[in-house]
Amino acid sequence: MTNRYIIALDQGTTSSRAVLFNSQGKIECITQKEFTQHFPRSGWVEHDPMEIWESQWEVFEQLVNEQKINPSDIAAIGITNQRETTVVWDKNSGEPVFNAIVWQDRRTAAICESLKSNGLEEYIRRNTGLVIDAYFSGTKIKWILDNIKGARQIAEKGELLFGTIDTWLIWKLTNGKLHATDYSNASRTLLYNIRKLKWDSKLLEALDVPAAMLPEVRDSSGNFGELEYKGIKIPITGVAGDQQAALFGQTCFEEGMAKNTYGTGCFLLMNTGEYPVLSQSGLVTTIAWGIDGHIQYALEGSVFIAGAAIQWLRDGLKIIDSAPASEELARQAGGAEGVYVVPAFVGLGAPYWDMYARGAIFGLTRDTGKEHIVKATLESLAFQTKDVLDAMQKDSGIELKKLQVDGGASANDFLMQFQADIIGAGVERPEVIESTALGAAYLAGMAIGLWEKEQIAGNRKIDKTFLPLIDETKREALYAGWQKAVKRSMSWIEA
Repeated sequence: MTNRYIIALDQGTTSSRAVLFNSQGKIECITQKEFTQHFPRSGWVEHDPMEIWESQWEVFEQLVNEQKINPSDIAAIGITNQRETTVVWDKNSGEPVFNAIVWQDRRTAAICESLKSNGLEEYIRRNTGLVIDAYFSGTKIKWILDNIKGARQIAEKGELLFGTIDTWLIWKLTNGKLHATDYSNASRTLLYNIRKLKWDSKLLEALDVPAAMLPEVRDSSGNFGELEYKGIKIPITGVAGDQQAALFGQTCFEEGMAKNTYGTGCFLLMNTGEYPVLSQSGLVTTIAWGIDGHIQYALEGSVFIAGAAIQWLRDGLKIIDSAPASEELARQAGGAEGVYVVPAFVGLGAPYWDMYARGAIFGLTRDTGKEHIVKATLESLAFQTKDVLDAMQKDSGIELKKLQVDGGASANDFLMQFQADIIGAGVERPEVIESTALGAAYLAGMAIGLWEKEQIAGNRKIDKTFLPLIDETKREALYAGWQKAVKRSMSWIEA
């Protein structure tokens, strides 16, 4: 296996990437392509499923061609994906009936309110581990069936398929031979019973979703068909939603281990072992992964807008030229405090779950400059992480001694130092911050016998540890200001 590779297809919210790993689990190359974000109305976010597929295939071929890889040297493919984003397509033509409705999309808030008024909150929390929110896939499927002409009739004939992005890619890669997902992605749909490990008939009925639309659910490390490429059959053997893949890539294999990924959103996950832990603090319970028929569960806090807020500084406000430029500009603000950015552009996730909150900037004065807004935006990622971390420690009864981090924004030293300051604990950044792709590669490699868990854990190396530099008094004052700002941004839109 020394000259063979694992390719991780990392399909994210703003870009598709292919990451090449050698048999030692080291990254040799990354190719990436951004794709179009569609905002047809306020609070609506869509992607073109065909553009997602085409961009993902393009970076795969670019990687293979640039690195001059013989397809027979690709031992396996792993897939990791933006979760909850919903695609519905015709099983005969393979054509999507509508754009993909993205996890950030808020259009199904009214459907969520209907579920609540029908008394389903506790049932959903207990059996899916989730809260009723427009974030999850189930209400998006219902919206498509209810609003796209003829869709429901075709679905009831068994001719429409639903999938999260992993399922869509598996379908395309296998040329329509396999309609499947893994446990981690299934657990994000609002339709999957994480206790009984099957699609929940009561929730399918409540949302009027035909069972025939749903994919088969499989282990995260195992058989997901084959890609036939240039006459070579390459097995697809690892699949996990991006945050669960990152938990695996960070080698959080034991109960109580946690990581935070700073991507488009911010996602803090803690491994809770073989049993689901129900949150009393606004977190969700999710399946981390399934391997050899054994399920691991996790507590998760989802922050909807993290790296996307930095993207907003670049593309919306145009006050930075690139995401890395935010670090230097934030440092120029020095010790200036009092400005808070609440990036609730699509509502607030854990632990608030307010679909009607909206973004706001507080504390502006005449001498506020762009550097203060950039600094406050970066700090908002750390404040939101603290919100979730506090809830997680309360639910689990475990006090975290350190936070393991990954994702693009974890490369920002200013942010990581402020994160350590505001949580009052060490922040540990590994050498490989591509934990999401790494997790998908590990799951794929394990399925073909390339790696064992113990070997994977031994591979992890630390790049830098950030320790808190401020005292408790200052920490509490800064956080009190944040909580005040959040409170004033809530319920901005009338339900």
